[in-house]
Amino acid sequence: MLSWSSTIRLAGFGALTALALLGFQIGTQTGTYQWDLPPGFPPPRVPPDNPMSDAKVDLGRYLFYDTRLSVNGTLSCASCHRQELAFTDGRATAVGATGESHPRSSMSLVNVAYSSVLTWSDPGMRSLEKQALVPMLGEHPEELGLHGREETVLAKLAADPVYSKLFPEAFPESSANRFTMSNVAKALASFERTIISARSPWDRFHHGDADAISDSAKRGEVLFFSNELAGCFRCHGGFNFSDAEFHNTGLYNLPGAFSYPAPNLGIYSHTKRLADVGKFKTPTLRNVELTAPYMHDGSVATLEDVLDHYAAGGRTIEAGPFAGVGHDNPHKDPKITGLHLTVQQREDLLAFLRSLTDREVIKDPRFSNPFSSKTQ
Repeated sequence: MLSWSSTIRLAGFGALTALALLGFQIGTQTGTYQWDLPPGFPPPRVPPDNPMSDAKVDLGRYLFYDTRLSVNGTLSCASCHRQELAFTDGRATAVGATGESHPRSSMSLVNVAYSSVLTWSDPGMRSLEKQALVPMLGEHPEELGLHGREETVLAKLAADPVYSKLFPEAFPESSANRFTMSNVAKALASFERTIISARSPWDRFHHGDADAISDSAKRGEVLFFSNELAGCFRCHGGFNFSDAEFHNTGLYNLPGAFSYPAPNLGIYSHTKRLADVGKFKTPTLRNVELTAPYMHDGSVATLEDVLDHYAAGGRTIEAGPFAGVGHDNPHKDPKITGLHLTVQQREDLLAFLRSLTDREVIKDPRFSNPFSSKTQ
Protein backbone atom coordinates (compact mmCIF):
# COMPACT_ATOMS: atom_id res chain seq x y z
CA MET A 1 0.00 0.00 0.00
CA LEU A 2 1.28 3.48 -0.86
CA SER A 3 2.43 6.03 1.65
CA TRP A 4 0.98 9.53 1.55
CA SER A 5 4.26 10.87 0.14
CA SER A 6 4.13 8.30 -2.65
CA THR A 7 0.53 9.22 -3.36
CA ILE A 8 1.42 12.88 -3.70
CA ARG A 9 4.32 12.02 -5.97
CA LEU A 10 2.09 9.92 -8.21
CA ALA A 11 -0.53 12.65 -8.24
CA GLY A 12 2.02 14.82 -10.00
CA PHE A 13 2.70 17.68 -7.58
CA GLY A 14 6.02 19.27 -8.43
CA ALA A 15 7.04 16.53 -10.86
CA LEU A 16 7.17 18.29 -14.22
CA THR A 17 9.23 15.55 -15.82
CA ALA A 18 6.63 12.98 -14.79
CA LEU A 19 3.89 15.18 -16.20
CA ALA A 20 5.68 15.39 -19.52
CA LEU A 21 5.92 11.60 -19.60
CA LEU A 22 2.19 11.40 -18.96
CA GLY A 23 1.53 13.50 -22.06
CA PHE A 24 0.57 16.80 -20.45
CA GLN A 25 1.15 20.05 -22.26
CA ILE A 26 3.81 21.93 -20.30
CA GLY A 27 5.05 25.27 -21.53
CA THR A 28 6.63 28.54 -20.62
CA GLN A 29 5.12 31.99 -20.40
CA THR A 30 3.95 33.10 -23.85
CA GLY A 31 2.34 36.51 -24.15
CA THR A 32 1.35 39.08 -21.54
CA TYR A 33 -1.28 37.03 -19.71
CA GLN A 34 -0.37 36.35 -16.08
CA TRP A 35 -1.25 32.84 -14.96
CA ASP A 36 -2.48 32.45 -11.39
CA LEU A 37 -1.52 28.83 -10.87
CA PRO A 38 -1.28 26.79 -7.64
CA PRO A 39 1.73 24.65 -6.70
CA GLY A 40 2.07 21.64 -8.99
CA PHE A 41 0.36 23.32 -11.95
CA PRO A 42 2.86 24.34 -14.65
CA PRO A 43 1.99 27.00 -17.23
CA PRO A 44 0.13 25.35 -20.13
CA ARG A 45 1.80 25.13 -23.50
CA VAL A 46 0.82 28.11 -25.63
CA PRO A 47 1.52 28.10 -29.39
CA PRO A 48 3.89 30.87 -30.50
CA ASP A 49 1.42 32.18 -33.09
CA ASN A 50 -1.29 32.70 -30.46
CA PRO A 51 0.29 34.35 -27.39
CA MET A 52 -1.98 34.84 -24.41
CA SER A 53 -3.32 38.26 -23.42
CA ASP A 54 -6.11 39.51 -21.16
CA ALA A 55 -7.81 41.09 -24.16
CA LYS A 56 -7.76 37.86 -26.15
CA VAL A 57 -9.12 35.86 -23.22
CA ASP A 58 -11.89 38.44 -22.74
CA LEU A 59 -12.83 38.25 -26.42
CA GLY A 60 -12.82 34.46 -26.28
CA ARG A 61 -15.18 34.47 -23.32
CA TYR A 62 -17.71 36.60 -25.23
CA LEU A 63 -17.44 34.38 -28.31
CA PHE A 64 -17.79 31.23 -26.20
CA TYR A 65 -21.22 32.37 -25.02
CA ASP A 66 -22.41 34.03 -28.24
CA THR A 67 -25.31 32.22 -29.95
CA ARG A 68 -24.56 34.10 -33.15
CA LEU A 69 -21.87 31.50 -33.71
CA SER A 70 -24.57 29.01 -34.72
CA VAL A 71 -26.52 28.77 -37.95
CA ASN A 72 -29.85 29.69 -36.38
CA GLY A 73 -28.78 31.65 -33.32
CA THR A 74 -29.89 28.93 -30.91
CA LEU A 75 -26.61 27.53 -29.57
CA SER A 76 -23.19 28.70 -28.48
CA CYS A 77 -20.09 26.78 -27.43
CA ALA A 78 -21.41 27.07 -23.88
CA SER A 79 -24.59 25.18 -24.80
CA CYS A 80 -22.62 21.93 -24.88
CA HIS A 81 -20.09 23.07 -22.28
CA ARG A 82 -22.07 24.46 -19.35
CA GLN A 83 -20.10 25.97 -16.49
CA GLU A 84 -22.36 24.53 -13.78
CA LEU A 85 -21.68 21.02 -15.14
CA ALA A 86 -17.89 21.46 -15.25
CA PHE A 87 -18.25 22.50 -18.90
CA THR A 88 -20.15 19.42 -20.06
CA ASP A 89 -23.86 19.35 -20.95
CA GLY A 90 -25.43 16.55 -18.91
CA ARG A 91 -26.52 14.66 -22.05
CA ALA A 92 -25.51 11.19 -23.11
CA THR A 93 -24.65 12.61 -26.53
CA ALA A 94 -24.50 16.20 -27.69
CA VAL A 95 -27.18 17.80 -29.88
CA GLY A 96 -26.37 20.42 -32.54
CA ALA A 97 -28.15 23.63 -33.49
CA THR A 98 -30.31 21.88 -36.09
CA GLY A 99 -31.27 19.08 -33.72
CA GLU A 100 -28.82 16.56 -35.15
CA SER A 101 -27.35 14.30 -32.48
CA HIS A 102 -23.62 13.90 -32.11
CA PRO A 103 -22.49 10.28 -31.68
CA ARG A 104 -20.42 11.12 -28.57
CA SER A 105 -20.80 13.08 -25.38
CA SER A 106 -19.44 16.57 -24.75
CA MET A 107 -16.09 16.33 -22.99
CA SER A 108 -15.29 18.64 -20.10
CA LEU A 109 -13.21 21.69 -20.99
CA VAL A 110 -11.84 22.02 -17.47
CA ASN A 111 -8.02 21.84 -17.59
CA VAL A 112 -8.17 21.19 -21.32
CA ALA A 113 -5.03 23.32 -21.64
CA TYR A 114 -3.09 20.42 -20.12
CA SER A 115 -4.36 17.74 -22.46
CA SER A 116 -2.10 16.63 -25.28
CA VAL A 117 -5.05 15.22 -27.25
CA LEU A 118 -8.44 16.89 -27.32
CA THR A 119 -11.20 14.56 -28.45
CA TRP A 120 -12.60 11.14 -27.67
CA SER A 121 -11.25 9.40 -30.74
CA ASP A 122 -9.01 11.58 -32.93
CA PRO A 123 -5.36 11.09 -31.94
CA GLY A 124 -4.31 13.81 -34.37
CA MET A 125 -6.39 16.60 -32.83
CA ARG A 126 -3.86 18.34 -30.59
CA SER A 127 -4.48 22.05 -31.23
CA LEU A 128 -7.18 23.95 -29.36
CA GLU A 129 -7.20 26.48 -32.20
CA LYS A 130 -7.94 23.78 -34.78
CA GLN A 131 -10.43 22.01 -32.55
CA ALA A 132 -12.41 25.22 -31.98
CA LEU A 133 -13.21 25.32 -35.69
CA VAL A 134 -14.63 21.78 -35.77
CA PRO A 135 -17.98 22.43 -34.03
CA MET A 136 -18.39 25.67 -35.95
CA LEU A 137 -17.57 24.44 -39.44
CA GLY A 138 -17.99 20.67 -39.30
CA GLU A 139 -20.82 19.07 -41.27
CA HIS A 140 -20.77 15.44 -40.09
CA PRO A 141 -22.35 15.89 -37.65
CA GLU A 142 -23.56 19.44 -37.96
CA GLU A 143 -23.03 21.14 -34.62
CA LEU A 144 -23.06 24.94 -34.85
CA GLY A 145 -23.56 24.79 -38.62
CA LEU A 146 -21.47 27.74 -39.86
CA HIS A 147 -19.92 25.98 -42.86
CA GLY A 148 -20.35 28.25 -45.87
CA ARG A 149 -21.71 31.04 -43.68
CA GLU A 150 -18.42 32.31 -42.30
CA GLU A 151 -18.54 35.73 -43.93
CA THR A 152 -22.10 36.31 -42.75
CA VAL A 153 -21.33 35.63 -39.12
CA LEU A 154 -18.08 37.62 -39.24
CA ALA A 155 -20.01 40.59 -40.64
CA LYS A 156 -22.44 40.34 -37.72
CA LEU A 157 -19.56 40.36 -35.26
CA ALA A 158 -17.87 43.30 -36.99
CA ALA A 159 -21.10 45.33 -36.77
CA ASP A 160 -21.41 44.77 -33.03
CA PRO A 161 -20.03 47.65 -30.91
CA VAL A 162 -18.68 45.23 -28.27
CA TYR A 163 -16.68 43.25 -30.81
CA SER A 164 -15.57 46.34 -32.74
CA LYS A 165 -13.67 47.17 -29.54
CA LEU A 166 -12.62 43.68 -28.43
CA PHE A 167 -11.15 42.36 -31.70
CA PRO A 168 -8.66 45.24 -32.19
CA GLU A 169 -7.62 44.98 -28.54
CA ALA A 170 -7.08 41.24 -28.84
CA PHE A 171 -5.25 41.40 -32.18
CA PRO A 172 -3.50 44.79 -32.24
CA GLU A 173 -0.75 43.50 -34.52
CA SER A 174 -3.19 42.84 -37.37
CA SER A 175 -3.01 45.56 -39.97
CA ALA A 176 -5.66 44.00 -42.20
CA ASN A 177 -9.10 42.67 -41.29
CA ARG A 178 -9.13 41.38 -37.73
CA PHE A 179 -12.52 39.70 -38.11
CA THR A 180 -11.46 36.27 -39.35
CA MET A 181 -12.39 32.72 -38.38
CA SER A 182 -8.75 32.15 -37.49
CA ASN A 183 -8.90 34.95 -34.94
CA VAL A 184 -12.22 33.66 -33.60
CA ALA A 185 -10.59 30.27 -33.04
CA LYS A 186 -7.50 31.83 -31.42
CA ALA A 187 -9.62 33.83 -28.99
CA LEU A 188 -11.77 30.82 -28.09
CA ALA A 189 -8.67 28.70 -27.50
CA SER A 190 -7.15 31.40 -25.31
CA PHE A 191 -10.26 31.54 -23.13
CA GLU A 192 -10.45 27.76 -22.87
CA ARG A 193 -6.84 27.61 -21.67
CA THR A 194 -7.78 29.68 -18.63
CA ILE A 195 -10.51 27.27 -17.41
CA ILE A 196 -8.33 25.63 -14.78
CA SER A 197 -9.66 23.60 -11.88
CA ALA A 198 -7.36 23.46 -8.84
CA ARG A 199 -9.55 24.25 -5.84
CA SER A 200 -11.22 20.96 -5.02
CA PRO A 201 -11.19 19.59 -1.45
CA TRP A 202 -8.52 17.13 -2.62
CA ASP A 203 -6.34 20.03 -3.80
CA ARG A 204 -6.83 21.84 -0.50
CA PHE A 205 -5.92 18.67 1.38
CA HIS A 206 -2.62 18.39 -0.50
CA HIS A 207 -1.93 22.06 0.09
CA GLY A 208 -2.04 21.62 3.84
CA ASP A 209 -5.69 21.53 4.95
CA ALA A 210 -5.82 18.18 6.75
CA ASP A 211 -9.58 18.42 7.24
CA ALA A 212 -10.47 19.26 3.63
CA ILE A 213 -11.47 15.68 2.82
CA SER A 214 -12.96 12.89 4.89
CA ASP A 215 -11.12 9.88 6.25
CA SER A 216 -13.10 7.82 3.76
CA ALA A 217 -11.78 9.93 0.86
CA LYS A 218 -8.22 9.59 2.23
CA ARG A 219 -8.56 5.83 2.24
CA GLY A 220 -10.07 6.00 -1.24
CA GLU A 221 -7.06 7.91 -2.51
CA VAL A 222 -4.73 5.17 -1.31
CA LEU A 223 -6.92 2.63 -3.10
CA PHE A 224 -6.88 4.73 -6.27
CA PHE A 225 -3.08 4.87 -6.33
CA SER A 226 -2.50 1.27 -5.26
CA ASN A 227 -1.27 -1.25 -7.82
CA GLU A 228 -2.40 -4.09 -5.59
CA LEU A 229 -5.98 -2.84 -5.18
CA ALA A 230 -7.78 -0.45 -7.55
CA GLY A 231 -4.84 0.82 -9.61
CA CYS A 232 -6.94 3.53 -11.23
CA PHE A 233 -3.95 5.86 -11.51
CA ARG A 234 -2.45 3.72 -14.27
CA CYS A 235 -4.81 5.44 -16.72
CA HIS A 236 -5.97 8.36 -14.59
CA GLY A 237 -2.57 9.60 -13.42
CA GLY A 238 -0.98 12.99 -12.96
CA PHE A 239 -2.48 16.12 -11.48
CA ASN A 240 -5.18 16.11 -14.17
CA PHE A 241 -6.11 12.46 -13.58
CA SER A 242 -5.73 11.42 -17.21
CA ASP A 243 -2.92 9.89 -19.21
CA ALA A 244 -4.37 11.49 -22.39
CA GLU A 245 -4.09 8.07 -24.06
CA PHE A 246 -6.67 5.85 -25.75
CA HIS A 247 -7.97 2.65 -24.18
CA ASN A 248 -10.55 -0.05 -24.86
CA THR A 249 -12.14 -0.69 -21.45
CA GLY A 250 -14.48 -3.49 -22.45
CA LEU A 251 -17.56 -1.30 -22.56
CA TYR A 252 -18.95 -3.44 -25.43
CA ASN A 253 -18.22 -6.77 -27.08
CA LEU A 254 -20.39 -7.21 -30.15
CA PRO A 255 -19.93 -10.19 -32.48
CA GLY A 256 -18.16 -9.62 -35.77
CA ALA A 257 -15.15 -7.61 -36.84
CA PHE A 258 -16.11 -4.53 -34.83
CA SER A 259 -16.81 -5.12 -31.17
CA TYR A 260 -18.13 -1.58 -30.58
CA PRO A 261 -21.30 -0.16 -32.16
CA ALA A 262 -20.82 2.13 -35.16
CA PRO A 263 -20.10 4.93 -35.63
CA ASN A 264 -18.19 4.91 -32.33
CA LEU A 265 -15.32 2.63 -33.26
CA GLY A 266 -12.65 4.56 -31.33
CA ILE A 267 -9.39 5.58 -32.93
CA TYR A 268 -9.87 2.78 -35.46
CA SER A 269 -11.77 5.39 -37.47
CA HIS A 270 -8.41 7.12 -38.03
CA THR A 271 -5.85 4.31 -37.84
CA LYS A 272 -7.86 1.51 -39.55
CA ARG A 273 -6.16 -0.99 -37.23
CA LEU A 274 -8.56 -3.56 -35.80
CA ALA A 275 -6.60 -3.54 -32.55
CA ASP A 276 -7.71 0.10 -32.11
CA VAL A 277 -11.45 -0.62 -32.18
CA GLY A 278 -13.01 0.70 -28.97
CA LYS A 279 -10.05 2.80 -27.92
CA PHE A 280 -11.21 6.16 -26.58
CA LYS A 281 -9.41 8.91 -24.72
CA THR A 282 -9.11 8.72 -20.95
CA PRO A 283 -11.08 11.73 -19.67
CA THR A 284 -10.01 13.73 -16.66
CA LEU A 285 -11.56 12.71 -13.35
CA ARG A 286 -11.54 16.24 -12.04
CA ASN A 287 -15.14 17.22 -11.28
CA VAL A 288 -16.26 13.75 -12.33
CA GLU A 289 -19.16 13.99 -9.86
CA LEU A 290 -20.63 16.73 -12.10
CA THR A 291 -20.09 15.22 -15.54
CA ALA A 292 -22.57 12.32 -15.72
CA PRO A 293 -23.49 10.39 -17.76
CA TYR A 294 -20.15 8.74 -18.41
CA MET A 295 -18.07 7.13 -21.17
CA HIS A 296 -17.72 8.30 -24.76
CA ASP A 297 -21.39 7.67 -25.52
CA GLY A 298 -22.90 8.53 -22.16
CA SER A 299 -24.09 4.95 -21.74
CA VAL A 300 -23.10 4.68 -18.06
CA ALA A 301 -25.40 6.70 -15.85
CA THR A 302 -23.72 7.02 -12.45
CA LEU A 303 -20.35 6.82 -10.72
CA GLU A 304 -21.59 3.69 -8.99
CA ASP A 305 -22.24 2.16 -12.42
CA VAL A 306 -18.75 3.16 -13.52
CA LEU A 307 -17.28 1.24 -10.59
CA ASP A 308 -19.46 -1.76 -11.47
CA HIS A 309 -18.04 -1.67 -15.00
CA TYR A 310 -14.44 -1.69 -13.81
CA ALA A 311 -15.09 -4.13 -10.98
CA ALA A 312 -16.32 -6.63 -13.58
CA GLY A 313 -13.35 -5.96 -15.86
CA GLY A 314 -15.76 -4.92 -18.60
CA ARG A 315 -19.50 -4.38 -18.90
CA THR A 316 -21.92 -7.18 -19.60
CA ILE A 317 -25.05 -6.26 -21.57
CA GLU A 318 -27.51 -9.10 -21.21
CA ALA A 319 -29.87 -8.47 -24.12
CA GLY A 320 -30.68 -6.22 -27.04
CA PRO A 321 -28.66 -5.05 -30.04
CA PHE A 322 -25.55 -4.38 -27.93
CA ALA A 323 -25.59 -7.65 -25.96
CA GLY A 324 -22.18 -8.99 -25.13
CA VAL A 325 -19.61 -9.61 -22.40
CA GLY A 326 -17.19 -6.70 -22.37
CA HIS A 327 -14.78 -8.57 -20.11
CA ASP A 328 -14.01 -10.82 -23.07
CA ASN A 329 -13.45 -8.10 -25.66
CA PRO A 330 -10.34 -9.26 -27.59
CA HIS A 331 -8.94 -5.74 -27.81
CA LYS A 332 -9.59 -4.73 -24.22
CA ASP A 333 -6.70 -3.00 -22.45
CA PRO A 334 -4.84 -5.61 -20.33
CA LYS A 335 -4.90 -3.23 -17.37
CA ILE A 336 -8.69 -3.71 -17.14
CA THR A 337 -8.71 -6.94 -15.13
CA GLY A 338 -11.45 -6.34 -12.60
CA LEU A 339 -11.57 -5.02 -9.02
CA HIS A 340 -12.17 -6.94 -5.82
CA LEU A 341 -13.37 -4.31 -3.39
CA THR A 342 -15.19 -4.62 -0.11
CA VAL A 343 -18.32 -2.55 0.44
CA GLN A 344 -16.28 -0.10 2.53
CA GLN A 345 -13.52 0.16 -0.07
CA ARG A 346 -16.09 0.89 -2.74
CA GLU A 347 -17.55 3.72 -0.65
CA ASP A 348 -14.07 5.04 0.06
CA LEU A 349 -13.19 5.12 -3.62
CA LEU A 350 -16.41 6.99 -4.41
CA ALA A 351 -15.67 9.46 -1.60
CA PHE A 352 -12.25 10.12 -3.11
CA LEU A 353 -13.69 10.69 -6.58
CA ARG A 354 -16.20 13.16 -5.15
CA SER A 355 -13.39 14.99 -3.36
CA LEU A 356 -12.15 16.04 -6.83
CA THR A 357 -15.20 18.30 -7.27
CA ASP A 358 -14.17 21.95 -7.54
CA ARG A 359 -17.18 24.03 -6.54
CA GLU A 360 -15.27 27.22 -7.29
CA VAL A 361 -14.69 26.56 -10.98
CA ILE A 362 -18.42 26.12 -11.63
CA LYS A 363 -19.24 29.57 -10.25
CA ASP A 364 -16.08 31.52 -11.02
CA PRO A 365 -17.17 34.77 -12.73
CA ARG A 366 -14.08 34.71 -14.94
CA PHE A 367 -15.65 31.80 -16.82
CA SER A 368 -19.28 32.89 -16.72
CA ASN A 369 -21.58 34.27 -19.39
CA PRO A 370 -20.70 37.95 -20.07
CA PHE A 371 -24.08 38.42 -21.76
CA SER A 372 -26.05 37.44 -18.67
CA SER A 373 -26.66 41.08 -17.77
CA LYS A 374 -26.59 42.34 -21.35
CA THR A 375 -28.73 42.00 -24.44
CA GLN A 376 -27.10 40.29 -27.39
